[in-house]
Amino acid sequence: MSLIKDKIDPDNLPKHVAVIMDGNGRWAKSRGEERTFGHRNAINAVRNAINACNEIHIPYLTLYTFSSENWNRPAEEVNTLMNLLVETLLLEAEEIFSKGLRMHVIGNLDKLPPLVKDQLNRVMELTKENTKGNLVLAISYGSQNEILNAVKNISKDVKEDKIDADDIDEKLFENYLYTKDFPPVDLLIRTSGEIRISNFLLWQIAYAELQFLDVLWPDFTKDIFFQCIVDYQNKERRFGKTGEQIKIQ
Repeated sequence: MSLIKDKIDPDNLPKHVAVIMDGNGRWAKSRGEERTFGHRNAINAVRNAINACNEIHIPYLTLYTFSSENWNRPAEEVNTLMNLLVETLLLEAEEIFSKGLRMHVIGNLDKLPPLVKDQLNRVMELTKENTKGNLVLAISYGSQNEILNAVKNISKDVKEDKIDADDIDEKLFENYLYTKDFPPVDLLIRTSGEIRISNFLLWQIAYAELQFLDVLWPDFTKDIFFQCIVDYQNKERRFGKTGEQIKIQ
C-alpha cells in the first residue's frame, strides 16, 4: 500500500493529466548505453503512469509519445521508436482492454508507417466500447500544426457558409482540434528537469497546473505520479479569479 496514495483526496482529482515523457536518452547515456536502450526501458514507466491513473480513477491520460519534431532525429532512432511502438501495442493491447481503458490517438497519423497505423487502429477498435478511462497517445503530434489546421478548417467552413464568422468562439474552435472530445488538461507533468512545453497541447493547457520533475522518465514510478496528484491538490486553481472569489464560491 502506498502511503503517498493515501494522501490523495478522491473528490479533488484532475480529469485530464498529460505527460511529456522526457529523459530516455540521458538515462541510457548515464549507463553507458545508446539512446535506444533508454526508450526500451521506458515501457515500465508508461505502465506505471497508466496503472496509477487507473487505480485512482483519473478519466483521461495523454502521453506525448512521439512529436512532429521527432521525425528529425537520426533514422536509426526513429525506426527503433516505431518498432518499439508496434511491439508495445502487441504486448499491452489485452492489458489496456482488460483495465477497461479506451485508447485514442491524436496527431498527424498520415506520416506513420503502415504497420504502426494498423496496430494503432487494431487497439482502438478493440477498446472502443471501454468506459473506465481513456488513454490518449499523442503520436506525430505538434500543437502549432494542430492549431493551424483548425484555423484552415474553420476558414474553409466559413467560406462554404457552414459557419458564420461571428459565431467563432473558444468552444467552436475547440471542436476543430484533435482533442475535441476530451476535457481540457488539468495537470501537465514533464520529467527530466527540462522546463519547457515542447509544442504539446498549447491550447489545451491554458489553465493547467504545470509540474517539472528532475526524475528521468525510465525512473518514473506510481508513487511519483501519486505525489504529483497530491501537489496538484495543494494548489489553488483560480482560472483568472482572485483567491477571495474562489473561497466564497
